[in-house]
Amino acid sequence: MAEEMVGRLHSATMVFSLLLSIFTTRSCSEHVPLIMWSSEGRSLWTQDPPVAGHIVSRSQLETYLSSAFGSTPNSAPRTVLLFLQDRLSVDDVTLYGGVFGNKQDSVFPNLEAALQSSSSSLVLPSVSGSASVPEVLQELLDVAPLSVDPEQLDRLHLDVSSPALLVFRLPLGTGSDDMAAKDSLRESDRLMGNVLEAVKAQAVPYIAVYTALAPSRVTRHVNPAPQSAGRSLLQATNDVFAPLQIHDNMGNICILFWASNLTVSFLQTGQKADLTDTTFISSGVDTGGSFCNASNSQLVLKYGNILGFKTFQLTFAMSQRLYPVSARQWFTLDQVQLNYDGQKATFNGSNAITAPSEYSYHCQMVSNSEYPLLVPSTPADNAGQWILTFTDFQIQGFGVTGENFSYANDCASFFTPGIWMGLVTSLLLLLILTYGLQMIMHLRSMDRFDDPKGPAIAVPQTD
Repeated sequence: MAEEMVGRLHSATMVFSLLLSIFTTRSCSEHVPLIMWSSEGRSLWTQDPPVAGHIVSRSQLETYLSSAFGSTPNSAPRTVLLFLQDRLSVDDVTLYGGVFGNKQDSVFPNLEAALQSSSSSLVLPSVSGSASVPEVLQELLDVAPLSVDPEQLDRLHLDVSSPALLVFRLPLGTGSDDMAAKDSLRESDRLMGNVLEAVKAQAVPYIAVYTALAPSRVTRHVNPAPQSAGRSLLQATNDVFAPLQIHDNMGNICILFWASNLTVSFLQTGQKADLTDTTFISSGVDTGGSFCNASNSQLVLKYGNILGFKTFQLTFAMSQRLYPVSARQWFTLDQVQLNYDGQKATFNGSNAITAPSEYSYHCQMVSNSEYPLLVPSTPADNAGQWILTFTDFQIQGFGVTGENFSYANDCASFFTPGIWMGLVTSLLLLLILTYGLQMIMHLRSMDRFDDPKGPAIAVPQTD
């Protein structure tokens, strides 16, 4: 029976390889989570895990996995259990999990029990879609993957004397609503539990990997910030997560900061880091050093290991002053400074990044690349090596009266190019209509007509 089962598994290897080649052609922009744990008490990695928001590339994934398998000699037995789901995102784990989401009705009881019982685990929230986990594991183990039905593992006798890569397809993906998603994930967790129990019964040490072929589309369930009543024209709505709040010495909020996407790119290495989750959701940013007073405000965002730099800091310097022409106080974003491992890149804010002191400032895109609102300070500075991109950017450093932004002064002028095109086209059509009406109004009927009963008009013909 065992030989027959092994023969079936080898025949399924060709089918799995074909499916693998199809799914690895997905877009590189798709990111999936990877959760790995070991049944033994050894560390799975020798380097620091990535910070929140960092996307693990294929080369970095190979480094992590090589570190996990490198601690054991190649001759030692290695059994890898790869749980491959069709669609999964890290939001599925945080939303429906018990340990991660602090919920009693967790849909991952077996997964969480395995992680708690393991002394070594590794969680990569965002792995690039181009980095095929099965392919990397196959290269590291130098063994062909075997596709196994989770319900038939008890029929397979595992040989601990040779490495093995067992792939368990979890065909159930997340559904379109919460109930369908929870039911499908709960069934996947049940199958994983059955596999782990079967392997444990055979006393086989293993390394388990849980990942997916594509991300699911899960909306973050974060309570939106309450909106104040009154005027809302050009006021940015925070419908995803609450803005970052900075308090003064009296405990009052004095700085509000928000962006739907906060990205930094290092041109020298071509790497990019998304700081959105770290800044606004996971609270993994240190705001120590921020301050605010009547004339100046400074927002300091200190991160951990970003793009390989041990120290990484973003500083937004703002000031307000009285403008005699308008007879009112205005605040400006004077400078954005990036400090990393003793080096700095300084960007000056253009004159467009300004608003009345009792308003907030909002812009759909603040960057130093396309339509730059941030200008490098000096040619000798390192600003030319970086691209800062703040999408749906909103900040208020003065006149904060609560937890919400004040009326927003938007960077987009009222008469945008689209509005001008519409006005010119409407004016042109109006002129054509007016000219046509004038032509119709000036039509005149003939005052003399030929008598049809009279003699016909004779037109002499000449030779």
